Amino acid sequence: MPITDRVVKYLTGLVSGTAPAVLLLTLAPAAVAAPAPEPPPPAAAPAHAAPTWQPPLSTRGRYVVDARGDRFRLRSANWDGAQGSWTGSGSTADPAHHHAGQNSYGIPLGLDRAPLPRLLADFHSLGINSVRLPFSNEMIHTTAPVPDAAVAANPQLRGRTPLQVYDAVVAALTGDGFAVVLNNHTNTSRWCCGIDGNERWNSGQSTQQWADDWVFMVRRYAGDPRVVGADLYNEVRRDIWDDPNWGLGDDHDWYAAAQLAADRILTEADPDLLIVVEGINWTGLPVDGLPHGRPVLTPARTLSHTLVASHKLVYSAHFYGYTGPRHSGATGIGETHDARYQDLTRDQLYQALADEAFFVQEEGRHYTAPVWISEFGIGAGETGAAARTWFGDITDYFADHDADFAYWPLVGWEGHDDWALLRYDTDGSRHGILDQGDWRAGPWNHLMTAPTRTGPVAAVPVWRMLTTDHGDQVQSLRVRAGGDWDVGAYKAVCPDGLRLTGLGHTAGRGLCTDVTTGDLRADGTGRTVVTDERHVPAGGDWASGYTKLQCPPGQYLIGYSRRGERLSAALCVPARTSLAGTGRTVWFDRSDNRPAGANGGDFAHGDYKGQCADDEYAAGIAFTTRLGSPRGPAALLCRKLP
Repeated sequence: MPITDRVVKYLTGLVSGTAPAVLLLTLAPAAVAAPAPEPPPPAAAPAHAAPTWQPPLSTRGRYVVDARGDRFRLRSANWDGAQGSWTGSGSTADPAHHHAGQNSYGIPLGLDRAPLPRLLADFHSLGINSVRLPFSNEMIHTTAPVPDAAVAANPQLRGRTPLQVYDAVVAALTGDGFAVVLNNHTNTSRWCCGIDGNERWNSGQSTQQWADDWVFMVRRYAGDPRVVGADLYNEVRRDIWDDPNWGLGDDHDWYAAAQLAADRILTEADPDLLIVVEGINWTGLPVDGLPHGRPVLTPARTLSHTLVASHKLVYSAHFYGYTGPRHSGATGIGETHDARYQDLTRDQLYQALADEAFFVQEEGRHYTAPVWISEFGIGAGETGAAARTWFGDITDYFADHDADFAYWPLVGWEGHDDWALLRYDTDGSRHGILDQGDWRAGPWNHLMTAPTRTGPVAAVPVWRMLTTDHGDQVQSLRVRAGGDWDVGAYKAVCPDGLRLTGLGHTAGRGLCTDVTTGDLRADGTGRTVVTDERHVPAGGDWASGYTKLQCPPGQYLIGYSRRGERLSAALCVPARTSLAGTGRTVWFDRSDNRPAGANGGDFAHGDYKGQCADDEYAAGIAFTTRLGSPRGPAALLCRKLP
């Protein structure tokens, strides 16, 4: 979320000689430029008609699609408030101690100023089709009703708790045709995002409690098909003591936490939801000469999420002009000399957007997914030339790249938060981007009216990686139902519908796909755990001197296991068609051995990798037990698909 007229705290040094916590003042840039000619307000959207999209939503390559396979571009805005507005000091009852002087009372803003039907009609006028709806874990557990003043324009909501008001807002939005993405924004109902106790999903609570709350929330709305997504956590960043990480396996591992929550949501609450995983927002100390920066989604290049449902992953990122690739957004004391995004040329900005986020839309990679820029925004009162240019450039990029987006914020109070697209006065009158005089209308109009892909999106091959870095990654629900197939070993299994096609030599990583065949597996629960050479036929030694774990005739590989560095077992399942193809040995114990121009990406970074061709399936794994040699996979038996 944006930083405007308040102090934001960033960790930068030492306090009292003990804790690394110098708190930096952060204010919006204040450069002044001559006012530009006033653009016209956005053209009013057509009168609201019945929605034409059909839930649930899923993904095909870089696109979100509806149940019919038609493109559903997330043209969204953030209706904030339920995540909290208190800035962390002073009385919570005093509006002066809330962001922009707006006390949200832990519910979406504006319910004190305009009736829900009026708000929804104005949202339709903006042209948006979806709403990111933040909440805090504290909101879930608050039992006291909101004060009547908080819902003055919606008296039917009097006497309700914040969660019950949130329920009513969700129902109103979906009932009016909007798609809703639930967003766990904060742990506590305190304004985000600095050193505020909300830096990580488990700041002040356990990962278990966080995941439990997600299951609770998703089950609560599972009967509403237009609740389409779960945005797992907002702006994961450094706290006083430590950085978040992506794959280290500790309590600060955002990759693992997101994987856990996604798994529980899809298996315990609602298998139809999109799972939105935001990149890491900040690591390091923002001090010149010390390591620091904004990783965003770059770690996904070498370690991406593989869900039990292959078509449910969406990655997300946030971009604001006053921050930068290595700039925290601080102004004044403690500000680094790194460039802000608004300091970059148009070409430099576009390269940063591609490098930090939009690369995940590349087709044919283990990380391929839609990218949702779930926060960006700027103030109507912004006069700085650099900031205004940045807003025009980034909205041009979104328009030109047909991006999914969500503006921050949707609703605010007139005279308080000029970042809001729509601002409401105490008498209910509306101000903002739909009216004359808002300079943002030009870029917004371009974003909302630029050509966009619509209609059917063809299915594309799926590529997903497996990792046993810190434990099991059994992503097949059919295999899970059959129980533990190699007790005590680290196990990895492709999601249902995919087959194993690649392996790393020593890192315990694998690559799955459905290229060429789609789902190859036969119906039923049949599977074979292979731990020896009993299925290698006489005269069929395809890796002389190596131990060969080969599938029985008519079966193919979907998983593997290891004990330490040693390969333990191969998991095979029957195919729905005959698998009598010829075979070849793909060695990768001394170098990479992958097809020219191979899809999948770097699924085992820094390791030798072997991979079957797109028109092949893997039928066996070979490894050695020779003293002094790595005991991981050394060769694959790849056979032609029928």
